[in-house]
Amino acid sequence: MPLARSLSVTSLTGLEDWEDEVDLENVVLFEVAWEVANKVGGIYTVIQTKAKITSDEWGENYFLIGPYMEQNVRTQVELIDPPNPAMRRTIESMNSKGCKVYFGRWLIEGGPYVVLLDITATAWSLDRWKTELWDSCTIGVPWYDREANDAVLFGFLTAWFLGEFTAQCEEKPFIIGHFHEWLSGVGLFLCRIRKLPVATIFTTHATLLGRYLCAGSVDFYNNLQTFNVDKEAGDRQIYHRYCMERAAIHCTHVFTTVSQITAVEAEHLLKRKPDLVTPNGLNVKKFSAMHEFQNLHAQSKARIQEFVRGHFYGHLDFNLDKTLFFFIAGRYEFSNKGADIFLEALARLNYLLRVNGSESTVVAFFIMPARTNNFNVETLKGQAVRKQLWDTANAVKEKFGKKLYESLLVGNLPDMNKMLDKEDFTMMKRAIFATQVIFHPEFLSSTSPLLPVDYEEFVRGCHLGVFPSYYEPWGYTPAECTVMGIPSISTNLSGFGCFMEEHIADPSAYGIYILDRRFRSLDDSCTQLTSFLYSFCQQSRRQRIIQRNRTERLSDLLDWKYLGRYYMYARRMALAKAFPDNFTYEPHEPTAAQGFRYPRPASVPPSPSISRHSSPHHSETEEDDERYDEDEEAEKDRQNIKPPATMGPVPDWRKQPKKPSSEASTSSNASTPTLPSSPSDLSSPGSSIIEERN
Repeated sequence: MPLARSLSVTSLTGLEDWEDEVDLENVVLFEVAWEVANKVGGIYTVIQTKAKITSDEWGENYFLIGPYMEQNVRTQVELIDPPNPAMRRTIESMNSKGCKVYFGRWLIEGGPYVVLLDITATAWSLDRWKTELWDSCTIGVPWYDREANDAVLFGFLTAWFLGEFTAQCEEKPFIIGHFHEWLSGVGLFLCRIRKLPVATIFTTHATLLGRYLCAGSVDFYNNLQTFNVDKEAGDRQIYHRYCMERAAIHCTHVFTTVSQITAVEAEHLLKRKPDLVTPNGLNVKKFSAMHEFQNLHAQSKARIQEFVRGHFYGHLDFNLDKTLFFFIAGRYEFSNKGADIFLEALARLNYLLRVNGSESTVVAFFIMPARTNNFNVETLKGQAVRKQLWDTANAVKEKFGKKLYESLLVGNLPDMNKMLDKEDFTMMKRAIFATQVIFHPEFLSSTSPLLPVDYEEFVRGCHLGVFPSYYEPWGYTPAECTVMGIPSISTNLSGFGCFMEEHIADPSAYGIYILDRRFRSLDDSCTQLTSFLYSFCQQSRRQRIIQRNRTERLSDLLDWKYLGRYYMYARRMALAKAFPDNFTYEPHEPTAAQGFRYPRPASVPPSPSISRHSSPHHSETEEDDERYDEDEEAEKDRQNIKPPATMGPVPDWRKQPKKPSSEASTSSNASTPTLPSSPSDLSSPGSSIIEERN
C-alpha cells in the first residue's frame, strides 16, 4: 500500500510562501484537549511544548480549554480573573447556571491562559446530554464507560462555553476551535450542529481503532483497506467511541494528523483523508558551549552507574566503563511499543556478544508506567547497601585524612598500621552486613530511592534509545533522544521514523536507526534490530561521541519554530473555509524541488547503503578517525536548514485587553550477522489486546 505524499513531508523551507500576514486582531483561538494541564500521554507534551510559539503568535487572543483536575491545578495553574469583560461575563454566566468554570495561567513556558471545566459539577446533566446526543447524532453511550461519559460532559461544556463566549462579545470575533483527539470531539460536532460561528480543526494523534487493532494479533498495515470498521469497533466494545471520533472528523473544517503513516490509517479507518499533516515538535534549547550536552551525558551516566552498582550489588562481575545503557520507554503496550521484539533482540544480542568474546556489557531499562505493588525488596536492599557503603567510606576517609594531616603537621611520615583503628574496621563491617531499606512508590524521579534522576536526566545518561514500535503515530521518545544528542532506533511505522527518513539522506550516520517493520516479517525485523544493537556495541567511545554530536545537530528539524508553521497554515485554512468572505488561502502543491535532505556526513567513507551502516562505527584506524572534523560538519549541516521564521515581538494590542467597547478584539538496511535460532516465539505482531490507556 503506497503512502501518498502529503504537504508535511515536503521541505520545511518550502513553507516560506505561508508567511503572508493575516490580521489576527479580531480572531480568537481556543485550543481544546483533555490533556490541558492534565498529563496523561503524548498529547500533553504536544500542547505544553507548542504553547510558547502559539502565545508568541496570538498573544492575549489564545486560550486553552481543558478539564478541571484539582490535584493538577494546585501545582500547574495560577487562578486569576479573566483579562477581558467578554471572558469574565461568559464564566459568570455559566457559573450562575450550575457550572464550575475556572480561569488562570498555565505555569509553563509562554504562560498561556487556560479555561478549566469541572465536569463533576455538571454530572447531573449527563443523562439529559446523552439523550440529546442520541437524538441529534444517533450516538449512544453505555453507562459503564466512564471515559466516554467524561467525554460527553467535557464536550457539551465546551460547546456551551464557546456559544456563550460568542454571545457575550459585543463585537463578534472570528473564533477558531482546535480540538485534539476523540475525547474533545463531542464539543466539535456540537458546535456544527448548533451552527456556532466557529472555524474548527480536529487533530488525531492516533486513531482509536488503529490502537486496538495493533494491540491484537492483526497484520494491520497490510489489511487497512479490508477492515470492516464497524464490526471491528463493535467487537472491541468501542463502537460508541469510534462514532464520536468519526463524527468529529467528518464535521470539522480542517482535519489533520501528526504523521503520514497516520494519515493513511485515518483515510481507511475514519473514511476521510487529512487536509494536512502537522508533525509534532519540541522546544529546542541550544547550549552556548559546543559540547555541553556531552558533559551532561557523562554526569547523568555516572548517576546511572551508581544505580547499577547497587542493583547488582554482590554480583557486579562486569566493567562499568565498558557497559552500555539501552532503554525503551512509553505506554505499557507490550506489542504496540515493541517491547516484545526488543526482548527477543536482546536475547540474540547476548548470544552474539558471548560467542564473539566482546568486552561490552549491555544493561537494558524498560521505562513503562504500570500498576505495581512496591519495589522489589532485593533491589531496594542493594541500593540501600550501596548508599550506606558510600557514606561509611566517606566517614572513614575524613578520619583518615585528619590523622594523616596531624602526622604530617609534626613532621612524621604516617604509620599506615595506625591510620585505621578498630572502631573504623567495625564501622565498615557493619556497613557490609547492613540490610535496612526504605520503600518509596516512585521510580524515575529525583526523589526515588532507586534511581534518583528525572526522566530527562536518565535519557541523557543512556547510550541508545530503542523504540521498535509496531504502532507509533508520531514518537516523542526518539524525538526527545534526538534533541538531547542520544542515538535512537525507531521504525518505518512511526511518524518520527518516516519524517527523519524523508529529511536525512543517511539517518544511521546521524544516529537515527530506522527499523523496517512494514515490509519484513517479525523475525526478519528482529534480526535487523539485533544487527543495529550489535553494530552499536562495536563502536569505540570516540565513535559514540562523534555520533552523539551528529544526532544533536538534527534537533533543528524538530523545533516548533519550524514545525509550528504547519499549525499556522491549518488555522488559516480553517478560517478561509468557515469565513470565506473574510479570509482566503491558496493551496500549495508540493514539488520535489522544495525538499531538502541532510547529506551524509563528510567524514563517513562512501559505501553501499544497502550493505552496511554509514555510521562512525567502521573506522578501523586513527587515520580514519582524523577525517572527522566536528566544526566543519556542523557548518555544512547548518547550511542545509534555513533559520526559522521569526515571529517578531507580540503586538501591543495582543498584550493588554481593550476597552469593553471593542472587547471582541482582545479576545536502510544493514548487514546481518549470523544469528542463532529464535530463543522465543515471535510468530505474530502482537499477543493480546491491551486496554487503551490515554
